[in-house]
Amino acid sequence: MASVAIEGVRVRDGFMRRLSDLFVRRPRLLLALLLAPPLLWLGVVYLGSLLALLAQSFFSIDEFSGLIVREFTLKTYRELLQPANIDIIGRTVTMAALVTLVGALIAFPIAYYAARYARGRMKAFFYLAVMLPLWSSYLVRVYAWKLILAREGILAWATDHTGTTPLLDAWLSLPVVGGPSLSISYTGTFLVFLYLWLPFMILPIQAALERVPQSLVEASADLGARPRQTFWKVTFPLALPGIVAGSIFTFSLTLGDYITPQIVGSSTLYIGQAVYTHQGTAGNIPLAAAFSVVPIAIMVVYLAIAKRMGAFDAL
Repeated sequence: MASVAIEGVRVRDGFMRRLSDLFVRRPRLLLALLLAPPLLWLGVVYLGSLLALLAQSFFSIDEFSGLIVREFTLKTYRELLQPANIDIIGRTVTMAALVTLVGALIAFPIAYYAARYARGRMKAFFYLAVMLPLWSSYLVRVYAWKLILAREGILAWATDHTGTTPLLDAWLSLPVVGGPSLSISYTGTFLVFLYLWLPFMILPIQAALERVPQSLVEASADLGARPRQTFWKVTFPLALPGIVAGSIFTFSLTLGDYITPQIVGSSTLYIGQAVYTHQGTAGNIPLAAAFSVVPIAIMVVYLAIAKRMGAFDAL
């Protein structure tokens, strides 16, 4: 029995040695075996679901029975181009663009200070302050902001005690951005989106600024450039990929979110809410799929532009 066991060990060791030699001679084979399971999962679950979604968008709903007609047609996309649906798409894209733009304007000074001046405990405090909101529940943060922005919330209390309530009422009386209160307005939705996604803008910019060589800044000063010229000619161009990288997160997350506008904001729909409504309450899965294709198409173009600007190097 002992000799049989020893022989079995020798056979196993010989097989493992030959297998190891094979992988050494053919490293691509080893790479293919390691990547096969995740790529298979990605292809079946992720890409397969996207293809199924795209296929559903080319079906239509029978107007009499309400059943899905599984025949290729562009009827659903013609319905998507109706003015009401175009208004939903335009509103969502505008909100995503505004959140991205204002987020970049707010995040850049914070990231610049953290990258250039913060050291030791101050840098640790910076990371803690930026990341701490992300440790709490997404819904808790949204509902907390709903209370803050409500008519009886702390913001209304602050404006009442500082004498700025007329300014707030004047803003809320505006036709597009206003509403009964900040928690039921386009402005409130914007503020909550800005708060939620601002860390995703700060961190890529801070990482890009830290990669700017200090020697280039010093060389610019030695050549007689003023600090403003150094910033616009040296620092900002090198940090631009980080800004674009951050904008990928803020733009895409705002584009697809449906929970925040449902909790904070008016009754106007966004793309995410339209998808949720059509596939749930209305039962119009083809139109919901067509709405889902819109942010995918927008992000494909956006990512192509971001790649050309070097944003992926800053992620």
